[in-house]
Amino acid sequence: MKIVVLIKQVPDTSDERTLDPSTGWLNRDAGDNIFDEINERALEVALQVKDKDKSTEVAVLAMGPAEAAKAIRKALSMGADSGIHILDDSLAGADAVRTAAVLAAALKDAGADVILAGNESTDGRGGVVPAMIAEHLGLPLAGSLSTITLAGDKVSGERQDDNGTLSVSSGLPAVVTVTERTAEARFPNFKGILTAKRKPVATLAVSGLDVPATPARTVIVSSAERPARVAGTKIVDEGNAGTLLAEYLIENRLV
Repeated sequence: MKIVVLIKQVPDTSDERTLDPSTGWLNRDAGDNIFDEINERALEVALQVKDKDKSTEVAVLAMGPAEAAKAIRKALSMGADSGIHILDDSLAGADAVRTAAVLAAALKDAGADVILAGNESTDGRGGVVPAMIAEHLGLPLAGSLSTITLAGDKVSGERQDDNGTLSVSSGLPAVVTVTERTAEARFPNFKGILTAKRKPVATLAVSGLDVPATPARTVIVSSAERPARVAGTKIVDEGNAGTLLAEYLIENRLV
């Protein structure tokens, strides 16, 4: 089995995130950029399959600037066998449509039985790219799984929501996404860090992919800082607190 895990480098979620006022894009130079945790969990799922079956091949695929190579190297140190880095300045500011098209083009010849990803990145929170990739490739999507089993030619798992638990299964090849309910990612050990330097990483440009040259990009017309939080309405109970509370909820269309 070959598993390709989609990974992404994102601004550290512990830092305050801001928008670049000139472009409206997320400011990635304001603090540290890290391997997105939800993608680490997806990689852990793939590595656990490899732990059980040593013939399993795990590759990681990232699209981003030169610094994204750090996320790829960390993935290799955790246990992935190889990496693919889509590196092209024309992709700066690419929206979900462009991102999905480019990633799908890179995956066409990857020979993946399973394309594995987190259900949504922690920077954009769009959660639509894996579904778009599945559509481009004509593959089924088993999305937002909290448990997952990969065996033979089938993937199965459970998806949880406010209404209960749904059992999901599909034949392979397929696109699969996981949630934060899946296993905690392992830490790279010393041997993994050393061997990561010798593992192959292929670098691709848009010109080498079967994808339209004209970029699709969402244009940010304007942006503004989130207003500072202000004190809420305080209701003092003088025998009419229930009435005042009801009036407040009705006025603010909360009921």
